[in-house]
Amino acid sequence: MTRATLLLLLFAAACSRHADEPASPAAEVTATVEQARLEVFHELVDALGTVAPRAGHVAVLAAPAPTRVSRVFVVAGAAVAVGDALVEFEQAPFEAAAASANAALAAAERAAARAIRLAEAGVLPRKDADAAATELAVARVNAVNARRARELSTLRAPIAGTVTRMNAVLGASADPAQPLVEVADLRALDVVLTTSPTDAARVQVGQLVQLYPGSGEAAAPVALGEVAGVASMVDSASGGVAVRVAVVSTIRPLRIAEALSGRIAVAMHSRAVMVPLDALVPAGEGFKVFVVDAAGVAHGAAVKIGGRSAGGAWVTEGVKAGDRVVTKGAYGMDDSTRVVSGKP
Repeated sequence: MTRATLLLLLFAAACSRHADEPASPAAEVTATVEQARLEVFHELVDALGTVAPRAGHVAVLAAPAPTRVSRVFVVAGAAVAVGDALVEFEQAPFEAAAASANAALAAAERAAARAIRLAEAGVLPRKDADAAATELAVARVNAVNARRARELSTLRAPIAGTVTRMNAVLGASADPAQPLVEVADLRALDVVLTTSPTDAARVQVGQLVQLYPGSGEAAAPVALGEVAGVASMVDSASGGVAVRVAVVSTIRPLRIAEALSGRIAVAMHSRAVMVPLDALVPAGEGFKVFVVDAAGVAHGAAVKIGGRSAGGAWVTEGVKAGDRVVTKGAYGMDDSTRVVSGKP
């Protein structure tokens, strides 16, 4: 027997022994398995914002002229009715100005009457009578302004609500450009959210909004609202678009300037295929899930995600309703792995 023939016989015998040995078993892992299900899914736009008084339900008051504060009747947080006194300024200057304006008005009325009488008699030129009439009109305006300033020398609440800001200090000077008191109706509040221009294009008046405290990590909302308006321009400072949300109901009282986050429901899908968030496994720039077949073997399937919520992920491609997918244990799993102890 030649050397070549002997080598061939030995190789054939080795192959025969390997063929008789059982194949290596497939890898097995313990994981949780759940079914993809059809559910109603709301597409959400998340945004941050603050509570603000609603237009027409807030009043900001200041001194009618340079003056000094003589009395302060309320403090921040006080409830007030229409007409309640808030702040009183030194009265003497306003009373003197009103008396002077009234005296000037009386003199202008007498002068105008005399000029008209003499002009009609031909004693004075007509232009002198016209000038006297002009001076009378100016005196009337000055008298009205002086009376109005005297009325405003005591700031009174123009609306019923709560004093949300009080900057008046007894004895301090006050200027018309300096806001002293703010009164707001806390029953009519809005939340101003800031969204990106792309998200703002999907937001429409009337859409429902859930409002959460802070950054939105709380499990339950503190208020519900609906979109009342979307700004038509981008804010140059933030680069965002303002969305005003009218608060409809609250779980607890909201505070002006309180930070809230909003979740705006911009679309609804009544038959969305949903999988648990644990089922998503990053794969490049996308995701995949492991679908378990009837034999208990998991196969990776690339999926397209339409959106997410606390209840799961909406899968638009790659999985159908009823498919069994691996949830807990999906990370680190290899394709064609056998899944044991899975929950059907």
